[in-house]
This record gives sequence, C-alpha cells and structure tokens, in this order.
Amino acid sequence: MSVAATLIWLVQAYAMIGGIVAALFLTIGMDRIDEDARGAYAFRPLLIPAILLIWPLVLWRWWREETGMAHAEARHSPPRRAHGVAALLLGLVIALTLAVSFTIRQTWPADAVPVRLDAPQGAEP
Repeated sequence: MSVAATLIWLVQAYAMIGGIVAALFLTIGMDRIDEDARGAYAFRPLLIPAILLIWPLVLWRWWREETGMAHAEARHSPPRRAHGVAALLLGLVIALTLAVSFTIRQTWPADAVPVRLDAPQGAEP
C-alpha cells in the first residue's frame, strides 16, 4: 500500500468514526448533557461537519459530563493558560514553515531555453 493510499484510508477511517460519533451524540448524548438542547432538533444537522472533524474532543467532553468530572463553573471559562503556549507554538510553526519553504526550492533545468509568449493571432493590443 502506498503512502497516499494509506493517508486516504486513515482520513476515511477518521471520518467514519466521526460519523458514528456524530450519530450517537446528536441522537443520545446532546439531550443528556445540555438541557437547553432538549427538543431542539433543527440545528443538529448543522453540527455534523464539526463533529466529524473534532470527534475525539466531543467524546472526551461527553465522557467528562456523563461521569461528573466536569466542573460546572469552569465549563464556560476559556483555558487562558494554554493560549500563550498555543500562540508561541503557532509563531514557531509559521517561522519554521517559511524558513523551510525558502530553503527547499525547485531547481530550474539549466538547459531550458526561455520562450517568449505572444498574443494570439487576431487579438487587439
């Protein structure tokens, strides 16, 4: 199996698991962990793309809510301690990406002759 086929298989498996989690969470889990979502079925299909992408986080939060490990007062407070670390890592990743992109360049063949492109016949200048 080639690298591309393996990557495609992994993405498909991730999406399949995400689809199963989305179906379970939107039919069973949402009513159990969020009182305000009970009976509100019109917006649930809008959540499917997000759940497909972040299903590990959805499972983790669902598990924490079900087991009572989640603190109600900390539910809506942002994780501010992680913001600084995330900002530094993002800046580092951007800088490294630029550095690598400037150092790894495609080489142009030395024997390639430049060709002048002319306007098509009958075109007005």
